[in-house]
Amino acid sequence: MQTPPALSEHQTSIISIAALTAKGDLGQLKEACNTGLDAGLPILTIRECIVHTYAYCGFPRSIRGLQSLMEVLEQRKSAGIQDVMGRDASPIRQEGGKYERGKHILNELTKAPQDRPLTGYGVFAPVIDTFLKEHLFADLFERDVLSYTERELVTISVLSAIGHAEPMLRSHFTICLNVGLTPEQLNAFVDVIRATLGESEAQRALGVLNEVLGKGNPATAPAEMTPPHVFPKGEKVVSSHFTGTVWLHMLVNTDTTLYLNAGHVTFAPGARTHWHRHPGGQILLVTSGKGRYQEQGKPVIEIRQGDVIQCNPNVKHWHGAAPDSELSHIAIGPNQDKGPVEWLEAVTEKEYHP
Repeated sequence: MQTPPALSEHQTSIISIAALTAKGDLGQLKEACNTGLDAGLPILTIRECIVHTYAYCGFPRSIRGLQSLMEVLEQRKSAGIQDVMGRDASPIRQEGGKYERGKHILNELTKAPQDRPLTGYGVFAPVIDTFLKEHLFADLFERDVLSYTERELVTISVLSAIGHAEPMLRSHFTICLNVGLTPEQLNAFVDVIRATLGESEAQRALGVLNEVLGKGNPATAPAEMTPPHVFPKGEKVVSSHFTGTVWLHMLVNTDTTLYLNAGHVTFAPGARTHWHRHPGGQILLVTSGKGRYQEQGKPVIEIRQGDVIQCNPNVKHWHGAAPDSELSHIAIGPNQDKGPVEWLEAVTEKEYHP
């Protein structure tokens, strides 16, 4: 008995069409459109795939992709080929504000609550968070021409094609798993990227996928494959204010000019601080791994490499590694003239595992 392919012909075509649109290889894109149409992929499905790409690679690539599809359709029509039109998007229900609808869809995709405080780029440019939720996850994802699975295949295809977008690709591989794609299908996706774009793009995508699937976990990877820390790990911390094993390498010591200090802190899996307050506030720059952060009265949030946490003065909080991952961050303590950190009670297992 023959084993069925991990991806359908339609899914394979969607991947190739999206990747080539993002790459701007219009000659190969036309071939991919012909292949998809020959396999019975509806015209409006292909059109929607190319429309979706603009959110990740811009209008110029998307519009040129649409123009290429139009040329292919005209040539096929002249040759007497009748392709399946498919269906257009249903009217979008305008219930509630777009921002809230976008949050709801993002919650469905990520399986994570969207009421946590903004971090990273969301703090630096709140307007981009609004655009992301109102336009991308409301305006686009609410269009039912494509399923969530198909939209995610388009998204990871574009991110694999443009490169230098590994954090986003990592997030969307995780969403792919959430919406029902299997590890086998995602490995097949990499094979399609290899055949469509080349070995370098495939290897970059595979590296991120292996990380998401746990194959690249520093705890299990061979030593030569474990990425080095940007800063030295430092000395093991001997303190009653931490749970678990923690290392510290000081980067900037407090002086009487800047009144600021900074240290590179590494938490072993499951390690965390006690509850504490900083009279002058604190900034955390996550450099590697995965962890948790919580302010009193707010839910625990997951933090990852690239996240920036700004904790205001005298806010009771804690932070540390996830149960299954080491975490490293740079802890910046501004306004040291306001007074030293105030250490409080330990974080309980119930608080750590909400």
